[in-house]
Amino acid sequence: MTIADRWLLPDGMDEILPPQATRMEELRRTLLDLYDRWGYDLVMPPPVEFLDSLLTGTGTDLDLQTFKLTDQLTGRMMGASADVTPQVARMDAHSLKRQGPVRLCYCTTVLRAQADKHQGGRSPMQVGVELFGHAGLDADVEVLRLALSSLAAAGARETHLALSHIAIYRELVRGIGWSEDVERALFDAIERKAYVVIDELVAANVADPKLARMLSELPRLHGGAEILEHARLALADAPEAVREALDQLVRLHRGVVAEHPEVSFYFDLAELRGYQYHTGMVFAAYVPGYGQALSKGGRYDDTGKAFGRARPATGFSMDLKQLATLAEREPPTNGIWAPNLEDAALNDAINRLRAQGERVIQALPDQRTGPGAHRCNRHLVLQDGEWRTEPLA
Repeated sequence: MTIADRWLLPDGMDEILPPQATRMEELRRTLLDLYDRWGYDLVMPPPVEFLDSLLTGTGTDLDLQTFKLTDQLTGRMMGASADVTPQVARMDAHSLKRQGPVRLCYCTTVLRAQADKHQGGRSPMQVGVELFGHAGLDADVEVLRLALSSLAAAGARETHLALSHIAIYRELVRGIGWSEDVERALFDAIERKAYVVIDELVAANVADPKLARMLSELPRLHGGAEILEHARLALADAPEAVREALDQLVRLHRGVVAEHPEVSFYFDLAELRGYQYHTGMVFAAYVPGYGQALSKGGRYDDTGKAFGRARPATGFSMDLKQLATLAEREPPTNGIWAPNLEDAALNDAINRLRAQGERVIQALPDQRTGPGAHRCNRHLVLQDGEWRTEPLA
């Protein structure tokens, strides 16, 4: 290994330098304070857990993203957390065991085995909230509103919210009994919006003409809020659970747009992201200039069952590193420059100012950089035997 190689970081791992680190910390405090005002308690999950609890109910996607290692004490397989949500679900079901609705929030770095194809990083700082213990639509509305408020607090000025409901597709295909290969092929075609392939697969594998028509129509039901009325007609022969899911989307739209009229809505009734663990509404919030959603979430009622306590759950998560780029402000120039002198009165003045919350930088012997390089707009000067703060020229 050469000296130059010692400076290299693994692909997808990044370090946070000033001023980005300052912006991220300010935003972290802003968001956690926001969640506290909404009644969400802060939790700090461990960075590593045993695999059998870390990956419970999450499907294969998270399994592929998880760094795995052997515990030297027990010989059991462990994993580095790649997603905080299953950990918080375990904490609610097993560690806290509270009754009634429980609101939890978090902000911690996770590790992923593969880089995100849009963002490119493998160590996002995940921030988010989870609401457990309430199956009603009011909990979903609260989570959606809080996600949009989070983006606004981070500096987003133009937000597009994509909404869907996993139960629509799930209820349509329930009981068809086709082979795993056919189901996988249809799932893939729906995700790609490959209409010709969808129509061919449905025609060849679905005997019920009404069901076949609805399955072929479903991927085409996407657009603004008006698409929900079209869906009522197109899916009129669907099971009652599908009609209930459509009603929920209508109510979600009304509940959110009343408080966030500036947000534009998009509905894709065949959106299947997180199909393996989501159970109800799913959403993603987009901001122009970013290649992927800045906030993603939805309802996942079955996760806690594996921990011995089934609890309804809904929530969202975001990457603080991405959020901090929404408003790339330079840190303010508001420091105080102090000279390098052995003076008890000067030390007292510096300590007093720092106790008052001021940023005070004291020069070091033979220092070549000056006040401007350290974001100082004032300095301490001795006047009439007293150290006083004065503006820098």
